[in-house]
Amino acid sequence: MSATFHEIFTRRSVILCAAVVALAGCDGTQGRGIAGPATTATTTTRACPAGSFRRLGSDALAYAGVVRSHAVVLERPGGPRLTSFGRLNVNGVPTVFAVLGERLDAACRPTLYRVQVPMHPNGVTGWVAPRAVDLAVVRTRIEVDLSSRRLTLFRGGRPVLHAPVAIGSSATPTPTGRYYVNQRLIPADRSGPFGPGAVGISAFSTVLTGWTQGGPIAIHGTNAPWSIGQDVSNGCIRLRNEVLVRVFRAALAGTPVIIRT
Repeated sequence: MSATFHEIFTRRSVILCAAVVALAGCDGTQGRGIAGPATTATTTTRACPAGSFRRLGSDALAYAGVVRSHAVVLERPGGPRLTSFGRLNVNGVPTVFAVLGERLDAACRPTLYRVQVPMHPNGVTGWVAPRAVDLAVVRTRIEVDLSSRRLTLFRGGRPVLHAPVAIGSSATPTPTGRYYVNQRLIPADRSGPFGPGAVGISAFSTVLTGWTQGGPIAIHGTNAPWSIGQDVSNGCIRLRNEVLVRVFRAALAGTPVIIRT
């Protein structure tokens, strides 16, 4: 990589700031940026079977967990340690998990959260203590249909935007699966390959694993609008710049991103 973080992306936020994460690899460049806050969720108290599991989220909302200082991720409740994360990631920015559910005690209080974490292989989940994260609600969702090369943005479970996209080539395909937004980036050069911004997600390329930070994937703008509707990228999802601006503003950290064929 010939460019530095500061040469590719500025740290200026265009909206409210909360979780900040870094991106590299989608177009052979790297950067850093800012994602926004969600509202804090609450838990009601009632009688529950101790050790029971409650799924969190629906088509209308999802939950994010922002690491407070340090989070140990377990493979399973009472099981061995899978990995750990600090408040800041390797790029010096906050760490965000997607919170999928909670393990409850007899008073229906969470004793562990089941979380998706941003690491190889794609879709890894584990368990963290509630005291390790601040829980927040997100009401947006993104779905990408690779067959039709189309992105849909939902708010509160209802579609509010449809747009054509460019996707990964056959040699560097866009990975399918369920992920989440963990970063938003603002390029220093908005006429460059990322256009006016990039929405980073927790997925990694399945083939470009030797790229910086393992080849993370993003939804971003482009300086090649002719590519929209084609399978030409290194795995990232490209939008026309005017559409990317709308998605960037809406897709807060923790927003689910479902990519399907």
